[in-house]
Amino acid sequence: MAGPLAGVRILDCTSVVLGPWAAQQLGDLGADVIKIEPPEGDTTRQLGPKRNPGMAAFYLGCNRNKRSIVLDLKKDDGRKALFKLAETADVLMHNYRPEPAARLGVSYEALAKINPRLVYLATYGYRADGPMGPKAAYDDIIQAASGMASLQTVVAGAPRFLPTIVADKTSSNGVVAAVLAALYERERSGQGQAIEVPMFETLVAYVMVEHLYGETFRPAAPEGAGYRRLLNKERRPYPSKDGFFALLPYTDANWREFTDLVGRPDIMADPRFASLATRLANIEVVYATLAEICATRTNAEWIALLKPSNIPHGPVQTLEDLLHDEQLEATGFWKEVEHPTEGPIRMTDIPPRFSRTKPEVRRLQPNLGEHSREILAEAGYGEREIDALLASGVTREGRKA
Repeated sequence: MAGPLAGVRILDCTSVVLGPWAAQQLGDLGADVIKIEPPEGDTTRQLGPKRNPGMAAFYLGCNRNKRSIVLDLKKDDGRKALFKLAETADVLMHNYRPEPAARLGVSYEALAKINPRLVYLATYGYRADGPMGPKAAYDDIIQAASGMASLQTVVAGAPRFLPTIVADKTSSNGVVAAVLAALYERERSGQGQAIEVPMFETLVAYVMVEHLYGETFRPAAPEGAGYRRLLNKERRPYPSKDGFFALLPYTDANWREFTDLVGRPDIMADPRFASLATRLANIEVVYATLAEICATRTNAEWIALLKPSNIPHGPVQTLEDLLHDEQLEATGFWKEVEHPTEGPIRMTDIPPRFSRTKPEVRRLQPNLGEHSREILAEAGYGEREIDALLASGVTREGRKA
């Protein structure tokens, strides 16, 4: 059974992670994603361990369920080919900043003239109409600008970047949501539209869900910005007898069950623990108490004690632990496949499950330009025309996977 986006064609002109991971997710859902790359390829093709040039681990993580075509958009014939492909596409995605996009002539207005149903999505650092609109931005810069890095001051004593590309991947999910919404709206209106997904504004919205807090109200409440429970250096996995463990009795019912299980009925008699509101007001005491209790058992003992309960809990896992996690193994999350050119590789499953239109990995990660000839032929180019584009360097052919 084809995925829910079967029949949707997406031109993915993005690079690095934000756009490619979003396009991969859309490909996982069944879309025909055409990855349009410059002659040197996406930069991630060179990032991380690899068995063959241009097929590094970083690239493999963001580019399954795609076909690859090389188009040099700095050349007239390359841009003409892109516009030819756009005639029958449903979505075109790019992450060119406004000025480079204008120089390339890849504007919504120009593309909408040839395909009024096209959903055109641009994703980059900042909203284009602001003073930072022309500026380049990567994940670290957006973590710093959005307040994300400063939140780490609580635990690190100074701003720190999260050791994951949270700005890229959060914005990537925003791209997926925007594309799906625009495709749904097009089914009713018959018209495409232009969409902008900026990293900075997306991550600020993400951070401020809970941290707008007292600044939600105008004038501001005395508490100001920042959710107190999270901005506490004691909010952390607690040391157990043999490792670290996460404990989070949260609701009043959780606390009653937890204190019964650990033999501490005195805690609930303390007015500081009586309700969610009083626990928040005394959060330092709450965390200190949990830390004291956690140190009395090993991780295995905690798991055995809490497994039958409704109390949220779990051991701290390393990246290596995830590869052997009981839940992930039981649900078939890790997939091992034989890539035609890269040999055996491991990758994640497609997280969402559908009862009828099951998403599947239909294509493994393509080599650079692997489908150039095939895609140009589908667009109506003849063999001689394709040969001329190859000879001029506008496109190139890669190894077949």
